[in-house]
Amino acid sequence: MTASYKPVAFLDLKAQYQSIKAEIDAAVARVLENCHFVLGEEVAAFEREFAHYCGATECIALNSGTSALHLALLAAGVKPGDEVITVPFTFVATVAAILYAGARPVLIDIEPRTFNMNPAAIEAAITPHTKAIIPVHLYGQTADMYPIVEVARRHGLVVIEDAAQAHGAKYRGRSAGSLGDIGCFSFYPTKNLGAYGEGGAITTSNPEYAKKIRMLRDWGQDSKYHHVLRGFNYRMEGLQGAILRVKLRHLERWIEARRTVARKYNELLSDSGLQLPQEMPWARHIYHQYTVRTRDRDALQAGLQSEGIQTAIHYAVPAHLQPAYADLGYQEGSFRESEAAAKQVLSLPIHPELNADAVETVCGAVKRVAFGRVKTLV
Repeated sequence: MTASYKPVAFLDLKAQYQSIKAEIDAAVARVLENCHFVLGEEVAAFEREFAHYCGATECIALNSGTSALHLALLAAGVKPGDEVITVPFTFVATVAAILYAGARPVLIDIEPRTFNMNPAAIEAAITPHTKAIIPVHLYGQTADMYPIVEVARRHGLVVIEDAAQAHGAKYRGRSAGSLGDIGCFSFYPTKNLGAYGEGGAITTSNPEYAKKIRMLRDWGQDSKYHHVLRGFNYRMEGLQGAILRVKLRHLERWIEARRTVARKYNELLSDSGLQLPQEMPWARHIYHQYTVRTRDRDALQAGLQSEGIQTAIHYAVPAHLQPAYADLGYQEGSFRESEAAAKQVLSLPIHPELNADAVETVCGAVKRVAFGRVKTLV
């Protein structure tokens, strides 16, 4: 007899929409009535509200998180010939944006418990050409920012947070996006705060950065048809601003739901032999992903798939080993921790709508597969 398993989706955006449908539909209708389809009051209101949420004085809404990284680098004065320090274990946009600015990405390894930048590796990577540091707050937990900011201040470097996965994450009580000089967010639909399309934003409390970024996102204009800078078309659409305003009001509730799911996973998987996510003492992890580690990741993923459990890998190939970035000059073996993580990480389903029964279903499947076929201990 063939076993029958209850499928569990990795993400359920439709369920989230249904839970706030009336609010979303009203917000969309407002934009359709006022016809402010690019920027406009809904975007301006979202900027004010998100800046307040992040503990920053300024927010500049953009068309993507990649655009946020690009403009942050330009606002910081990064130019051809400069170097920017970041990590290889990230989505490639972090590295790509540095290249957009004409600078050279200088990569350093991660800290294996958090998958984030290892502050102890920064000093050795600094040269006279270094202009900025981009720590990535991966999976919803911030990098260890005090030592990162300290070394940056000693060397006169700008700190740009890649907070694309960290909406609402905190470090020693302070919010992601207010920990460095500039914070960069993505509102891609799968994010904890996701638009219904593309979207991004920059947060900062530096008025000069904010002024420059506002011009750069809108063709470098300081007034209509007066182009002071060579800018870009990186503006946020009015519909996305209105939608994000609605969703921002629910974000804290959704974060707590994710944290509840994570606690349940921690409890049920404590004897699974997998390495579970570790929330650091200084952190508020918002669990954009619930990512485990195992030496036999592919077998675990295949076994879960056979039982109808959707999973994902973030990320299977670190940036320095991607064919598109081979010319950076790094080789396999350059970053031991990043390369090990890339071979071992697996993200389990997590979203605010995931109920306790579904979590138990996932954990039961994980244990059956792990105890049966997988070399679990990292």
